[in-house]
Amino acid sequence: MPTVGVFGGSFNPIHFGHLLLADDICEALRLDRVLFVPAAQPPHKPASELAAVEHRYRMTALAVHEHPRFAVSDIELRRSGPSYTVDTLSALASEGELFLLIGSETFLDLLSWREPRQVARLARLVVVPRTGADFDPDAPAAQKVLAELGLGAFGAPDGPILHRAASLPISGSDLRRRAREGRSLAYRMPEAVAAYIRAHGLYGPGA
Repeated sequence: MPTVGVFGGSFNPIHFGHLLLADDICEALRLDRVLFVPAAQPPHKPASELAAVEHRYRMTALAVHEHPRFAVSDIELRRSGPSYTVDTLSALASEGELFLLIGSETFLDLLSWREPRQVARLARLVVVPRTGADFDPDAPAAQKVLAELGLGAFGAPDGPILHRAASLPISGSDLRRRAREGRSLAYRMPEAVAAYIRAHGLYGPGA
């Protein structure tokens, strides 16, 4: 059965930080594929902050097309309503053994998601602390999430994987601000993505 990393996000816009993280995890866990899933309607983000999902999907496709193990899915574009991870994982179940890539802050907030126990049943969680973040997998907050989800300890066969991946200090909010101000996006994202942003006037005044 193929092993598939599921990397969901707004990708608003996608950048080298996302790509480096995915490549690092793909290599470390020896995944057959990493599937990038742009969220159509992220439940926890205001729609006013997002570029249209069609643009975010196309930028993601441009960013990943040269990597032999990366692919992009339009599964959340084709589904109406909020983009709940549990629905996406259910739809991807036939793709192989799923590994869900999430940040450590997201892991601590997982109990607020729709059907979090089902999410943990459908995919092995891969928890990635942000560089410099003080994430303690043995702290009471983390242990509460594990207990509520019915999972074993980090690193156990029935528990999440803790992976301190390589990362870059790049943020979507900074990139959107730079685009709005007409500043350089070079060395922060693939040039094809930067060109797409310029060509479509994304994140500019009135966008």
